[in-house]
Amino acid sequence: MTQEKWSQLRQRLLKTVGQNNYTTWIEPLEFDELEGGVAVFHVPTNFMGNYVSQNFADLILHELSLSGEPVQRLSFRVAANSPVRPARSAERAEEPFQELTDQHAELENPTQRAAGTVVNKMETLQAAPLDPRFTFDSFVVGKPNELAHAAARRVAEGGPVTFNPLVLYGGVGLGKTHLMHAIAWELTARKPDLNVLYLSAEQFMYRFVQALRERRMMDFKHLFRSVDVLMVDDVQFIAGKGSTQEEFFHTFNALVDQNKQIIISADRAPGEIKDLEDRVKSRLQCGLVVDLHPTDYELRLGILQTKVKQYGATYPGLQIADGVLEFLAHRISTNVRVLEGALTRLFAFASLVGREIDMDLTQDCLADVLRASERKITVEEIQRKVSDYYNIRMSDIIGPKRLRSFARPRQVAMYLSKQLTSRSLPEIGRRFGGRDHTTVMHGVKRIEELKQTDGQIAEDVEMLRRALEA
Repeated sequence: MTQEKWSQLRQRLLKTVGQNNYTTWIEPLEFDELEGGVAVFHVPTNFMGNYVSQNFADLILHELSLSGEPVQRLSFRVAANSPVRPARSAERAEEPFQELTDQHAELENPTQRAAGTVVNKMETLQAAPLDPRFTFDSFVVGKPNELAHAAARRVAEGGPVTFNPLVLYGGVGLGKTHLMHAIAWELTARKPDLNVLYLSAEQFMYRFVQALRERRMMDFKHLFRSVDVLMVDDVQFIAGKGSTQEEFFHTFNALVDQNKQIIISADRAPGEIKDLEDRVKSRLQCGLVVDLHPTDYELRLGILQTKVKQYGATYPGLQIADGVLEFLAHRISTNVRVLEGALTRLFAFASLVGREIDMDLTQDCLADVLRASERKITVEEIQRKVSDYYNIRMSDIIGPKRLRSFARPRQVAMYLSKQLTSRSLPEIGRRFGGRDHTTVMHGVKRIEELKQTDGQIAEDVEMLRRALEA
């Protein structure tokens, strides 16, 4: 088979597999020879050869057969000079992966360079910018995030790697990205020569696909495996993307083998990420996995008080009435970003109209936010979710039976009803078979006590809360 015939065959494959698959997997194939019924192709990497063999070999064999070529099987070999093209000049060879050149490399201050995100030696790779607002000093610590904060602080000291990887997970707006940026800033300040790379999982996938397309996988591997600290945000993004997970897995192993620090964030625990390969889950779970719990009232109030102090310089003389911060901390309970955004809007509006921030102004200015933040979870929904979780009938939760296997789930449902709905204790009692409000009060108090001493109850309550708020 001639090269011209292979080119014609590739055009037919383009129509069959589509432009994206063609560009990524078919175009990089270089026909070498046809001997003994075996068509030999050169590929940039073993991974590409394996992927094409598993997903496109039958199609290629079919097209070759239609072309009259006596081919029985395909063979893929990594070219001796791959992935660097022979025609590359010496100047190009000294600038691997030039398309990823850090546009902030001219910054002289190492802290400024961190904002460009890859520090010092890794200036050939542009990653995600760091937000200068996200430091440890601006992070408000409370019971829901104190463990995550302590673990992040330990890693940011840059000492010996004690747990690898560090995985921070939690819902939207709970501080994962803030802690990731804070770690990067602190490491950069403590050790300016350290190679710290922070990027999102989506950026990792994009760089990987780009490297495959341009046949520069060796450059990609060198760049990602020569860092001292790799930080990947929102790792759940690579779930279901087999080839990206494959490369992430090998990058992860290579860095761990070199005792380099890896820090990961996700929106849920590694074991709960759907379509994430088991081997990737296993690697992520082998280090320290820390949950950022939903904020409690005290933490939300602390965040608001900190933001008010910061706004003091921007809005001097602006007064905020007693009870406003407490009202916001109570009403906006699910997302810190929404909470901070509401406060920002409130200060801006009050400064424009020249009024004190009181309850009337707050309710007028934030009417849409307050409506969206109203709790819509019902007691009946909680009862149904709890009964499914504990594998009992809903009638057992509402009914009179006092067996422990029914009483404890009933108390959990009462506790969640008190926390997640606006129903009063008597109203909750009526929905639990007409029980007295003192029974509900006792159940709520009992679960609050058990959460401090019984890890299983604490985990059950947290899992149910997440499921209900999802």
